[in-house]
Amino acid sequence: MTLFSLAKKSAVITGGGSGIGRAISSLFASQGARVHIIELNADAAAQTVNEIVAAGGAAKAYSCDVSNQEQVLAIFNEIGNADILVNNAGVAHVGKVENTSEADFTRIFNINVKGAYNCLYAALPRMREQGGGIVLNMASIAALVGITDRFAYSMSKGAIYAMTMSVARDYLHDKIRCNSISPARVHTPFVDGFIAKNYPGQEEAIFEKLSKSQPIGRMGNPSEIASLALYLCSDEAGFITGCDYPIDGGFVKLNN
Repeated sequence: MTLFSLAKKSAVITGGGSGIGRAISSLFASQGARVHIIELNADAAAQTVNEIVAAGGAAKAYSCDVSNQEQVLAIFNEIGNADILVNNAGVAHVGKVENTSEADFTRIFNINVKGAYNCLYAALPRMREQGGGIVLNMASIAALVGITDRFAYSMSKGAIYAMTMSVARDYLHDKIRCNSISPARVHTPFVDGFIAKNYPGQEEAIFEKLSKSQPIGRMGNPSEIASLALYLCSDEAGFITGCDYPIDGGFVKLNN
């Protein structure tokens, strides 16, 4: 018996062109899913698709701004039935209340919160009509504890956590499971770019400092997040809904 098989399942993954989204897309495809990547960066999405196809998997990319509901609905109409939705697309912002502009706040809300809502709005009626489905939302430890200078980002991930619980409750009897993952720092190209932009000449020291902010002493790997996502979207997790899973190297419970 093959554990965690996604054979014959259709999986929609937002932000699948890089980082955690790319790792999830590749792993799901290797487990038999037909992967649909919704991504603003068309070149990055195409690269992920090419890698999946070269490895023998099935994938297709769709260029889309998830904050635009009209675009999202059109893409879901093209995709058709979706067994799995992974709301992974998101952007970060550094700042506390007083140095978070209205434009910055709105941008974070539109992409991180409204983007997830738009995909839920498009996917859930289809899942209900087809007799069930699985939703996995990417939250963050920022939804669970206070993180310095992450006001708008924390707001958005707190909303993701709350939406996860609401969807899990509302669609419990429609055989739709909904859970979330809350990572701590994960080593992605975004992290490297953030350090290079904000700490030129100090890259190595800052990377070490950020790594050690996790009690386990390092950042997570995208593949580790993808492995948890695979379990939660598999039939083996059929008894799990309405849960958030910190994957954080001990950050939430052990960082005293």
